[in-house]
Amino acid sequence: MQVDSSDKIRNLALAGHNDTGKTTLASALAFTGGITTRLNRVEDGNTFTDFDKEEIERGISIGIATSFVPWRGHKINLIDCPGYGIFFTETRAALCACDAVLLCVNGVAGVEVNTEKVWQAAAEAELPVAIHLAKMDRERADLDRSLASLQKAFGRAVLPIQLPIGKEAGFSGVIDLVRMKAYRYAKDGNGKADASEIPAEQLEEAQAARAILVEAVAEADDELMMGYFEQGTLSQENLERGIKMAIAHRQLFPLLLGAPGHGVGSSALLDAVVDFFPSPVGRHFSTSGAEGHGEILSDAAAPLAALVFKTLSDPFTGKISILRVMSGTLPADAAAWNSRVGDTEKVGHLMVLQGKQATHVPRLIAGDIGGVAKLKGTATGDTLLAPNAKDKTLSLDWIAVPEPAMSFAIEPKSKGDDEKIGDALHRLMDEDLTLGSSRDPETHEILLSGTGQLHIEIAVAKLKNRYHVEVNLHPPKVPYRETITKPADGHGRHKKQSGGRGQFADCKIKIEPMGRGEDFAFVDEIFGGAIPQNYRPAVEKGIQEARRRGYLAGYPVVDFRVRLLDGQYHDVDSSELAFKIAGSLGLKDALAKAGVTLTEPIMKVEIDTPDDFTGEVMGDLSHRRGRPSGMETTSSGQMIKAQVPMAEMLNYAPALRSLTQGRASFHMEFSHYEEVPRLVQDKVVAEANRHRKHEEEE
Repeated sequence: MQVDSSDKIRNLALAGHNDTGKTTLASALAFTGGITTRLNRVEDGNTFTDFDKEEIERGISIGIATSFVPWRGHKINLIDCPGYGIFFTETRAALCACDAVLLCVNGVAGVEVNTEKVWQAAAEAELPVAIHLAKMDRERADLDRSLASLQKAFGRAVLPIQLPIGKEAGFSGVIDLVRMKAYRYAKDGNGKADASEIPAEQLEEAQAARAILVEAVAEADDELMMGYFEQGTLSQENLERGIKMAIAHRQLFPLLLGAPGHGVGSSALLDAVVDFFPSPVGRHFSTSGAEGHGEILSDAAAPLAALVFKTLSDPFTGKISILRVMSGTLPADAAAWNSRVGDTEKVGHLMVLQGKQATHVPRLIAGDIGGVAKLKGTATGDTLLAPNAKDKTLSLDWIAVPEPAMSFAIEPKSKGDDEKIGDALHRLMDEDLTLGSSRDPETHEILLSGTGQLHIEIAVAKLKNRYHVEVNLHPPKVPYRETITKPADGHGRHKKQSGGRGQFADCKIKIEPMGRGEDFAFVDEIFGGAIPQNYRPAVEKGIQEARRRGYLAGYPVVDFRVRLLDGQYHDVDSSELAFKIAGSLGLKDALAKAGVTLTEPIMKVEIDTPDDFTGEVMGDLSHRRGRPSGMETTSSGQMIKAQVPMAEMLNYAPALRSLTQGRASFHMEFSHYEEVPRLVQDKVVAEANRHRKHEEEE
């Protein structure tokens, strides 16, 4: 669908808690708008916006997906957002590309965890919010109870502009409080209504609700308030104008009703979006660049600036960059400048998307959303400009991507997949901003990091289904270290005679503790020729190899100095190999007397939790050997700062989610190493030795 006027565009994010009918609503609106010939359903696995195999099999949205609905000469772009908290970064990305948020709420459950998170994110982005109360045909669905829940959470500016006709299974339509009409829907799900007069038994209720709405709209504008005082009401024209203005300025959060599974309320919702929701025209977007911070205006005649807010990666169709044109016009078969990489991208075919189904268009104008295939260097969050842009460093503001909260070690099941796994992980990370991969330099494990266990399990399933790479998943190893607590002398002597040339090397060393983080030092203090100069590096090499193998539990020995003091050699039997062996034996001898102990990584942890759960979180940290270091008040509650051993944090993400009903989040980073308490140390050493014995037996 080609649009040639920005005022005919509406960009809407469908966001909220999981199981509030966002994907079903997108399908219902598509059917009502004539995009499909039947109502596609999540349970049938045929919706536009849940097209990934994992989404279809699990029945949940994993990433954002775009679709559009033509309605009354307008193009309504929809961005369907995941409802699970572990995918909330996707929702934040969608908010960068929309002009309003349709906050989807379950008519039975009311306000839930992600309802609050979406509301807060929309407020931070200063986006208008409307609320869609879905599943009004379900048992115990209730407008009054849900409205009370919403107003308690978000204030009295949440007001219905519709009332239900019928209740629960009898829900069959809505009363439009703006135009005072009743709209009844057939149960076939086509979403198109027959307009009629308001039922007599609901007329008084509708008039009272309209009066509250009129007063709230009048209060949002001084000019309207004066007219309201003079006439006791607002004219129809002023009411509609006032609603549009109050929504745009976040002074009114209209509540609409529906049962998307049966198409009830769909046409009324589309009418409200066209009539009352803001278009992209005149909107300002923040930028930064060589000339400092600034703003650009959404204007099709202005220079091009487009934001890539999602990347789709498919082994068959390749990479598709989904973008919103913030200003200017992007024609097909043009060139665009990527300000992050500092290079030109060739834009081939432009497309508008229904999920992953593409329709080619000749151009995208300011405010429109579309896709471009096979941009080589462009990633999610990048800004595309005109090749002759005045400031080629200019970039549109983008979200802060949180650090992964959990890591698992992965290993390919087949040795032949060793090479494929790197490319496959890179493609997954192109698509999913919160997924990370690295190789632990100490344990040499490939680590796959994400926002939670479900997130990582989904990534592993994608590796298998998309790229035919199967992996085993393990909790990552804690990179313990061994160190010494006191100086000690060591003597290493290697002597072997078995006929012919023998092997001989002898060295004496002294080891001493160094400070945490200083790793290792080797000092040659031999004067004279007790050990020839060409053999001394072999002594160090043997010590290095031995310290990496560990002494107590197989972990590297660190933070100590070795002094090479004396030794002996043989003119014929000595060799580099012999002195390498002698060095390792000397270190082993010294470590036996040096009070070797185990150290563990300590993480600096910050936990953002609502006030209600502060006590539970602090108690749990205590059980995890955590040491609180401070607390700060935040907009959402309390920020608890603590130092906690890494070994105690491996399962923290699901534990915190359970402890706080999913309302808290955390971030952690490495701080330093500390000695492991003796009781814990004994368990770690015993487990390590048991594991080594098992490997030797195999």
